[in-house]
Amino acid sequence: MLRLLTDRIVAWREQRRTVPPELGPAFWTALALPLEARCALLRRLVHADGPPCERGPRFLDAAARLLTADPGSVLPYLVRWFEDDRPLPATPHATVATAAQALLHTHRHAAIDALTDVLADSAHRRADQLLTVLAEEEPAALCRAADRWSKDERPARRAAAIAYGLLAAPHARDRTDRTLLRYTALTVLVRSADRELHGGALALLVRDPDSRDRHLARALAHFADGDPHLPPGALTDALVTHPEPVLDAFRARLARTADPAGTLHALADAATPALARRIAAVVRDTVERRPELTGHVAAYADRRLDRGGPADRAVLRALLTGLLDDGPQPLRVVLAGILAAPGTSGSRPLRRELLDCLLARESDPAVLDAVLRSAARNSGPELRVLVHRTGLHLARTPVGAARFDRCLTELSRHVPGFAAAVASWLADAPREWATLVGTDTRRMIENLAGLGVPVRACGS
Repeated sequence: MLRLLTDRIVAWREQRRTVPPELGPAFWTALALPLEARCALLRRLVHADGPPCERGPRFLDAAARLLTADPGSVLPYLVRWFEDDRPLPATPHATVATAAQALLHTHRHAAIDALTDVLADSAHRRADQLLTVLAEEEPAALCRAADRWSKDERPARRAAAIAYGLLAAPHARDRTDRTLLRYTALTVLVRSADRELHGGALALLVRDPDSRDRHLARALAHFADGDPHLPPGALTDALVTHPEPVLDAFRARLARTADPAGTLHALADAATPALARRIAAVVRDTVERRPELTGHVAAYADRRLDRGGPADRAVLRALLTGLLDDGPQPLRVVLAGILAAPGTSGSRPLRRELLDCLLARESDPAVLDAVLRSAARNSGPELRVLVHRTGLHLARTPVGAARFDRCLTELSRHVPGFAAAVASWLADAPREWATLVGTDTRRMIENLAGLGVPVRACGS
């Protein structure tokens, strides 16, 4: 009967009818019902809540009062709401599940140790999301949880101890928290049944400077073998204190890992001014052995150039200069394209500085061709300068000169506005371009410009 009544109340609200006050939240929380049944009814009734700005008692607030009054008993029943992805009519971007998630997060301090235990038992993705947030916001609670779970006889709890201990470790600044994580790792390491978790346990130990020296060699062996439970980020602190063995382990892992992008990014992100050149050498050697990773390096460089702040530029400059120095041709080709691209206004000065370094020493036609094709995405005077400078480098050899003509023709055909821009340069300074652009190429560009190729001003 009560379930039917909840359906009627929700239907009334959908019809914009008023719910009788005697059937409001107070009625439902006063019923002499088992707590499980009361929480299940409130889960249905939150669909009758009005928008947050609406005055009056709300069923979600009633659930919050139950939670704060007896958190240890209510938590398991609220976590069951994670299974309910129905949208809440008054809050279109929220669901019953996200409302429960927010409720548990807001009132997390009422019984945070009980909350972490209930979430660990849930195995629902929303429980994992909340635990991940708590690892950053409440690292002490997650460190205590990891210590408890590592002693649990249930394998899932011990796996959770390592997984969430690793998430909490970067935020564990207190010595007590680090000690708890160290005990967690050692407790798991002595269990032969938990062999699959040993990589993660070693990751916790090498993060901690107090235990790093004793366990680093074993951790590096696991890492080099591609242990998926020992993430690359766990070794970034050790890279500062033990650079050579850690770089050797990265080199070995990159030779076989199934996650090269993540490993490369973690390695490059860990670069400091003192380590940038040595890290660049590892990346360069890896790309030489595994050319298929070149694209990952280029994507990383492009993203870091656009997103890095002023403090990152010195490291990024050293890292990319190291990759360009004697790097394999495929790597220089993709980096040339990245550096000649427009990028953001913040990244443009560093891109041009590094491009100048590349052009000062580069003679390979394929690399210069990549500069030219990427430069076509620029506009204004900068485009003219880049095209002319690249042409001067290519024109040093017959093969390069022919490639320059061919590239200009292709770009004129396919890049809107490029033919018109080049034709205007040729008309404005014929002597400047005479030694670079062949007669046939010039005629082709002028014809394409005269045919009214769709115009997007590339430069003039």
